[in-house]
Amino acid sequence: MANLVNLESVSKSYGERMLLDGVSLGVGEGERIGVVGLNGGGKTTLLEVLAGLTPPDSGRVSRVRDLRMRVVTQRTALPEGSTVRDVVLAEYAAEHEWAADARVRSIVDGLGISAIGLETPTATLSGGERRRVSLAAALVAELDLVVLDEPTNHLDIEGVRWLADHLLARRISLVVVTHDRWFLDTVCGRTWEVVGGSVEQYEGGYADWVYARAERARLAATAEEKRQNLARKELAWLQRGAKARTSKPRYRVEAAESLISDVPPPRDSVELLTFAKRRLGKTVLELEDVTLGAGERTLLDDVTWRIGPGDRIGLVGVNGSGKTTLLRLLAGESEPETGRRIEGKTVRLAHLRQELDDLPGDLRVLQAVEAVAGRVTLGKQELSASQLAEKLGFPPARQWTPVDDLSGGERRRLQLVRLLMAEPNVLLLDEPTNDLDIDTLQQLEDLLDSWPGTLVVVSHDRYLVERVCDTVVALFGDGKITHLPGGIDEYLTRRAQAPAPNGPLGSAERNQGGLGERSAGGNGKVSAAEWRAVTKELARLERRLDVVHEKEAKLHDALAAAATEPERLMELNSELKAVQAEKDELEQKWLETSEAVE
Repeated sequence: MANLVNLESVSKSYGERMLLDGVSLGVGEGERIGVVGLNGGGKTTLLEVLAGLTPPDSGRVSRVRDLRMRVVTQRTALPEGSTVRDVVLAEYAAEHEWAADARVRSIVDGLGISAIGLETPTATLSGGERRRVSLAAALVAELDLVVLDEPTNHLDIEGVRWLADHLLARRISLVVVTHDRWFLDTVCGRTWEVVGGSVEQYEGGYADWVYARAERARLAATAEEKRQNLARKELAWLQRGAKARTSKPRYRVEAAESLISDVPPPRDSVELLTFAKRRLGKTVLELEDVTLGAGERTLLDDVTWRIGPGDRIGLVGVNGSGKTTLLRLLAGESEPETGRRIEGKTVRLAHLRQELDDLPGDLRVLQAVEAVAGRVTLGKQELSASQLAEKLGFPPARQWTPVDDLSGGERRRLQLVRLLMAEPNVLLLDEPTNDLDIDTLQQLEDLLDSWPGTLVVVSHDRYLVERVCDTVVALFGDGKITHLPGGIDEYLTRRAQAPAPNGPLGSAERNQGGLGERSAGGNGKVSAAEWRAVTKELARLERRLDVVHEKEAKLHDALAAAATEPERLMELNSELKAVQAEKDELEQKWLETSEAVE
């Protein structure tokens, strides 16, 4: 397989800091490579040198002749006086030319360009819209290689999945910097880790990289014990968590299981819930008969939603569906049009907004953290201000940097550290993963894993939602808060079935989330005991369905193997019909049971 781009002994520094030191690597035809590493460690520099945007200080960069390549960086400079159409569809003279191309239509719709408006002047676009326009303009072209720097930052969960599917279907070469672990695992077949001026190369996506890094630390018996333990805990979740990650090769699964055999489950939900109830009591946050609008749109229409002690809720929805507005209502920063918000007497609430709070610019980082508290207890962990700052991406040397000298991403991390130092028992997090590298994300997830309070998270990072949340609810634009027993996968399925933002979703919607008494949007109330009984029955049915699905798959394999044995085929076919009948019956029971709490 020929390489499209080669780097030979490439070095690049800024000032006295060496970011790339004698790096040699190549991008082959059809390869999809994820680039990871600490913020400021050289990931973007590697992309810019590879793409020819920045010359190396020494070494050689070569590309095949007539290479068709596009680069989308975090710098979104668009031509002055242009419209969205000028940027995205510049190669098409007439409307029917691009409208007749299914691939181009898919890009325009999948990245939300239609919603932005083709005639919209680019000068009026927000930062996120400009990034999507730049990404669409790159993908519309016929390409051999596309180089992307944080392409998922301004996409919702649905947009991230669309981008993954698109890149997989295109079969073009890809080099991408992203902290979205689900995207890395789904799309990338190789991983480059930029660390200490070199680039370590691994086969596989994020899960394989986590395994390889933990195994490397174990074999080397290095002093990085904290990092190794964190990687092993991450592996424990990978193996015991989302089913989508259980399709790894058997040798990889066995190796990972031996590595994590002595690691406890990532989160003891029962213990945390008991502790949360002692801290919070029965009432935490409740919305009763609430109607909430944004401009002329109705976001919530006569909704009752009760969030209880220890609830860990992921809130999802398309961009503009009202997630941030709902968080502000929960935080008490805005009032509903009708109904009321109830807050428990023992609640100490912290709200991480997407906007940067005012920070004490005259202080240094550690002083700004210690101004809140000197020590903090998060679950079973007691940390000093310096230790918590280090966990969230401020090494000791960086802790003496003046706050005014911090980058936007560092200021957001400092905002999060200060929030946690206040020891809240209710956390509302609006896109907490923005500007965090993967190591810092792992540290944040480790803290949230053992955090004994109530948590509501808005995030496009489905890996984070699946890792730290027990419940997923969605805003579908129908005025309700819909509980999703199937999590992110169910959300994406429903969105695919009902793409219209304000269209009805049928009777399978739910209007509740969290624990305690639920209201069913005016259709009567379900007690906590009834809710527990129903969820227990749903879990039993889901376990039985897993068994039946496995049996069905084995029978299909047996049928294929018995293609030349007529009698055996008849016998297996009878068994298959019986299994499929049982599956249909179980699925019907699951639907009826789930509707009992509508």
